[in-house]
Amino acid sequence: PAPRRGTTAVLVAAAVVVAACAVGGVVLLGGGTPDDARPPASPSTSASEAAVTATPTPAEEQTRDPDPRVLTDDLNGITLPVPEGWVKSDRLTVGDVAMVTDPSYDCPGGSGSGFCFHGRIISATVTGSDETDPRAVAEADIADAVDDLYDRDVLDRRPYEGVTAERKAAAGQVAVAGRAGYYVRWRVTTGAGEGGWVQSLAFRSSAGSEAMVVVRFAFDAGSEGPPLSLMDTVVKGIEPLGGSGGSGGSGGVGEGLTPAPGG
Repeated sequence: PAPRRGTTAVLVAAAVVVAACAVGGVVLLGGGTPDDARPPASPSTSASEAAVTATPTPAEEQTRDPDPRVLTDDLNGITLPVPEGWVKSDRLTVGDVAMVTDPSYDCPGGSGSGFCFHGRIISATVTGSDETDPRAVAEADIADAVDDLYDRDVLDRRPYEGVTAERKAAAGQVAVAGRAGYYVRWRVTTGAGEGGWVQSLAFRSSAGSEAMVVVRFAFDAGSEGPPLSLMDTVVKGIEPLGGSGGSGGSGGVGEGLTPAPGG
């Protein structure tokens, strides 16, 4: 299961892939995963596309949000700050709200593995579960997030030649847009490339039916990847749509827990 909204959600740009896929929101089946182990991948799981099949341009990446510095998630009633060097993306996912680093680069998985991004952030509604505890939601999502973002894509390619190992790097409570949240962060090792850091952040929306929201972060490790501190910056900058009430710089993710980049 993977974070999606509507009826489809895949990290892929090609129109043929979009037409071929039909999966829905962040679907959580079960009560979470062990902190230090990732469950075996299910053959029936539809993995999100970590790579795109054509080099995106900044103009193509921009959504219709008027402010390029703010990413708006209307369904979940939140806004996220767009860091310098990032662009909003309507090509990375279908239905979800996303931003990526610009420019893209050739995926390390070899010829035909597409284009990758050193940083990806995706906001989606949790579906398929009545769970409302942020910790339970984040812990249930992290293994799927790792699979979707660094393992096998929807075309059965492995842009990073698969995930070879992972370990829990940090976890804890955090205030998000005035709501109690919880995050889990894993360090991921891949068959090709530097691997990366994957974080699942869960909290309850203040809009509509107050559904659970998951924001996924994928930062490549190594010198080309974004600093881990940027995860904290983005989380602190999440605000309710149309008003203040974000964490206001308090309760940042991973305070005292954030591992050194590349560790």
